[in-house]
Amino acid sequence: MKENEEKELLAQLTDQRTRRRAFEKVVSEFGQQLYWQIRRIVLDHDDANDILQNTFIKAWSNIDSFRSDSRLSTWLTRIAINESLDFKRRKRLDTVSADETEGIANHLLADEYFDGDETQALLQQAIATLPDVQRTVFNLRYYDEMKYSEMSEVLQTSEGSLKASYHIAVGKIAEFFRKHD
Repeated sequence: MKENEEKELLAQLTDQRTRRRAFEKVVSEFGQQLYWQIRRIVLDHDDANDILQNTFIKAWSNIDSFRSDSRLSTWLTRIAINESLDFKRRKRLDTVSADETEGIANHLLADEYFDGDETQALLQQAIATLPDVQRTVFNLRYYDEMKYSEMSEVLQTSEGSLKASYHIAVGKIAEFFRKHD
């Protein structure tokens, strides 16, 4: 979304008369992107849909507190990632054991909503072995091609630590593929 379009949308969101229609545009504009960011964290389609709905509910409830010091997409991404990580913590999925990750590729290949091949499923399995921060940084950089400066805003941490996390994650994923070759 271009900067001038976002400013117009934000103006509509602050006006009670146009807020609902503007928020519908927010949902249609950012829904798919947020879904995939969430899905790469929680892996399950149904869980991702639930978290996406919670993300938009939280955004709707807090739209008045949105400060335009960051982009709307950055704010929504921050909410989506926090909701995803909170979901995983509530489900006690912060760390995934090696036994649990073994079935991820097969589970994804059997999922009707997964459109990747065996290599993509193995990549997801490798990503699932990463700690939350490394997994999130890897997903944002690899899939969303997000710049470190924007990631820094979303995750509220330094660019240097993000670069280090990404580098470590790539090394761990490469090692995973070496072991599964």
